[in-house]
Amino acid sequence: MDTGKASRLTGKKIVLGVTGGIGAYKAAELVRAFVKEGADVSVVMTRAASKFITPLTLETLSRNPVAMDMFSPTAEGTINHIDLAQSADVFVVAPATANYLGKTAAGIADDLLTTMTLVVRCPVILAPAMNSRMWSHPAVAENVDVLRARGARIVEPEEGELACGEEGPGRLARLEKIIEAVSDGFSEGDLAGLRILVTAGPTREPLDPVRFLSNRSSGKMGYAIAEAAARRGGRVTLISGPVELPVPAAVTRTRITSGREMFQEVKKALDNTDWLIMAAAVGDFTPARTSEVKIRKEGKETLTLDLSRNPDILMELLPEKRGRLFVGFAAETGDPVEEAKRKIQKKGLDLIVANDVSREETGFASDENEAVLIDPDGNMENLPRMSKKIMAGRILDSALALWRKKRSSDDPDGG
Repeated sequence: MDTGKASRLTGKKIVLGVTGGIGAYKAAELVRAFVKEGADVSVVMTRAASKFITPLTLETLSRNPVAMDMFSPTAEGTINHIDLAQSADVFVVAPATANYLGKTAAGIADDLLTTMTLVVRCPVILAPAMNSRMWSHPAVAENVDVLRARGARIVEPEEGELACGEEGPGRLARLEKIIEAVSDGFSEGDLAGLRILVTAGPTREPLDPVRFLSNRSSGKMGYAIAEAAARRGGRVTLISGPVELPVPAAVTRTRITSGREMFQEVKKALDNTDWLIMAAAVGDFTPARTSEVKIRKEGKETLTLDLSRNPDILMELLPEKRGRLFVGFAAETGDPVEEAKRKIQKKGLDLIVANDVSREETGFASDENEAVLIDPDGNMENLPRMSKKIMAGRILDSALALWRKKRSSDDPDGG
């Protein structure tokens, strides 16, 4: 165990939730480890958990009463779940069963532990453990994605022999991994200190004072990324085309209209940027000439427009990429993967998000998306249909992993 990291637990108040899975017996070791590192531990158990390990065991090891009943007597003037939740520096559930994950994702509060989950405002660490078939079930996967999108850190289960005799993923993560996650929960968000520039929405290319060329981008994907990055501690600047979306909390927004305006604002902001995430749907072409008065139809059976190319922002800024992470999008119709592979190489991107925008349920203006993440080595991660808010977190997870790899490669000695 890396006791250097765990030393951050000294003097911290940890509330440990234990649910009814076979992994509950490991809660004794977890409590012992937390206490050894100087933490003050209070345990909250479900009734089912008490079938696997006794409250007395955890009470003895934690040196604090074990809470099970939401309506049990407490100190005068306190409410059990409120008082415990407000005292916590970090809230941990290990093991977290499929039942607990499902109820929490749905906002159900029918016992002390699920009620406390809705009350806590400290970092939340969840360590699922269950049968491998349950872990791979789409409902469980969706619930985990929902909780992750709300800010919970998931310490994923490991592969191995399960209590039922099967082999596969589902075993409670090693205690070292859980303790490391808890320790990290006391630090700033994983994007803290990073200067992240996100573009979003469409551009409008003016034909005359009343008409323009544009596209169907709603800006929802870019805004979701900006919101998630800020929530995780990033210093986020959002350059947005014309959309009707509120500015996410802690995000600085600059509004633009045309593709050339987008290019100028991105170029201006690049010096103070670590990551550039180009989620905007920038118009490829703009009218070669813009009429100063409304173009009238009288005497015209047809109208021919001369178009000129807008700057390809990522290509134009490639020479200035030095030490930065560039993420692009390939919004295509049909299979977007081959075009995305071509773009990532041509534009020198670190990551590209490929999606088919022709599908009604996951295309422009939808609240959901389906995509493939591709890195320069051709590694692909399929993201099935999910909300754009959840997908934003997945994109940031991949970007962060690539950033850490990039930094490690640039500075192998960590100096």
